[in-house]
Amino acid sequence: MTMQTTETRHDLNAIYEVSKTLASSLDISKTFREALNYLLHAFDWRRAFVVLGEPGGQLRGLCAVGLSQEENQRLKFMSGEGIVGRVYANGIQVIVPDVRAEPLFLNRTGGADQTPGASVAMLVTPIVADRRTLGVLAIDCLNPGECRGFSGDLQILKMVATLMGQSLLLQRRVTAAHDSLQDEVRRMDKMLKPSQKIDQVVGASAPMQAVFDQVHQVAPSRTTVLLRGESGTGKEVIARALHNLSPRKNEAFVRVNCAALTESLLESELFGHEKGAFTGAQGQRKGRFELSHGGTLFLDEIGDISAAFQAKLLRVLQEREFERVGGTAVVKVDVRLILATNRNLERMVQAGEFRADLYYRINVVSIQLPPLRERREDIPAMARHFLNRFNHENGRNTQFSASAMRVLSSCYWPGNVRELENCVERTATMAHDDIINDLAFSCQGNSCLTQVLHHIDREDAVRPNRLSDIPIVEVPMTPLPARADNATVIPADTTPESNALDVEPAVIAEPDDGKPEGEHERLVWAMERCGWVQAKAARLLKISPRQMGYALQKHAIEVRKF
Repeated sequence: MTMQTTETRHDLNAIYEVSKTLASSLDISKTFREALNYLLHAFDWRRAFVVLGEPGGQLRGLCAVGLSQEENQRLKFMSGEGIVGRVYANGIQVIVPDVRAEPLFLNRTGGADQTPGASVAMLVTPIVADRRTLGVLAIDCLNPGECRGFSGDLQILKMVATLMGQSLLLQRRVTAAHDSLQDEVRRMDKMLKPSQKIDQVVGASAPMQAVFDQVHQVAPSRTTVLLRGESGTGKEVIARALHNLSPRKNEAFVRVNCAALTESLLESELFGHEKGAFTGAQGQRKGRFELSHGGTLFLDEIGDISAAFQAKLLRVLQEREFERVGGTAVVKVDVRLILATNRNLERMVQAGEFRADLYYRINVVSIQLPPLRERREDIPAMARHFLNRFNHENGRNTQFSASAMRVLSSCYWPGNVRELENCVERTATMAHDDIINDLAFSCQGNSCLTQVLHHIDREDAVRPNRLSDIPIVEVPMTPLPARADNATVIPADTTPESNALDVEPAVIAEPDDGKPEGEHERLVWAMERCGWVQAKAARLLKISPRQMGYALQKHAIEVRKF
């Protein structure tokens, strides 16, 4: 057997062993290292490493054999930097007979310093797959006298790099498919995941499911929780749910409405008092903090406490200790605090109405409860829940019709859940039949005053002097006859339709504040002021409801529905 045949068989065996190693696992860092280790022993190479390209053109070491851990960490190149970077950028093989004589050699891993006096050769080949350069394979070996030929070694290195490229491409495709499958599984799990539920709370909408997730997440801890939301959104119910889902569920749940008590009464209510602390204090009395020891204390309307009491409350929240009113003994308590407010605490802090240090103390975990108008899909289920409770308590069998449910779902609900509950109970109480239709609701007869109250409060609090701030736009129309008392006369229409209605001339009195000037603007002003209730607006303008309806129709003013 000739020498050439022996070398060829040796090379084929090496390629076979490398291919078998690379195909054994998708852990390319492990298989590449094993393949390099075999090649170094089979071909008497000294060191070898593989670097892979990353986004941004940087090359980072994947694995190495013959390098120390510190040297391995220095395997970092930019595309086009040094010999390795040039091979990656150009995609060509390179043979360097003596690295010490090569200006592009960076000696980043100290390979040229290990054998002083001996020439060190370096062979570098790109790792290519799918017509893309994915990385670089490099080896170095001794080259005494620079007389060794490396054509055979470079050919072996090229075949190994090809096998590595295919293995790397396969690993990336399998990883991408696995990640995509995992994402799909997570998406399906999320879709099929049963809705979170809380006792006494109805809510299948996305905003309420987010609230339920937060409640279940924070309930097991003793973290202070701040419940935010408009009045009537169910903050106390959520506070009870936080207590019932916590390890303190068998202990006391104590509720205090901070807005219902004066500062002195609130201090006595929360901290208790000693005998003789004030007139009427005939004995020692424990406060709500002591009564809720080991349990949960719910402080509602926390934004309404005075500035002086805020300072007293801050110490209790920080130290969990206090003195009773009129006492000196320090009382320590273990209480989980839940607070609630419908106020904008951030604006209050900026205005100096609420202490910033107290705000940071209570705003640990904040849960925002959405208003009912932002989760309208929950309204039918909530309305049926309230109606079923009413039927159970009163021995009735009342049901909503489809038209009644449409009225409930289209309402603005300024009072949120509390108003919905009252509306259902009021309507069910006054219903003459077991089927409640759309005409049974008070809003259908312009007798619902909550929307008027909400509109006036909103105008005064959010947009004061609204009409004076908006420029009056003149609406082209036929001039109306003027009167001596500065009022405007709407004459009866002469069309047959209007005569059939027998509409008498309507006199729209000039409003006392004199804000709107034109007739169209006065009508809009009156309707907005009265929450778009025609009967109320007619009384404000001192005309009859029939004249009001005619005026709205004449000026094509669309009546808004809440």
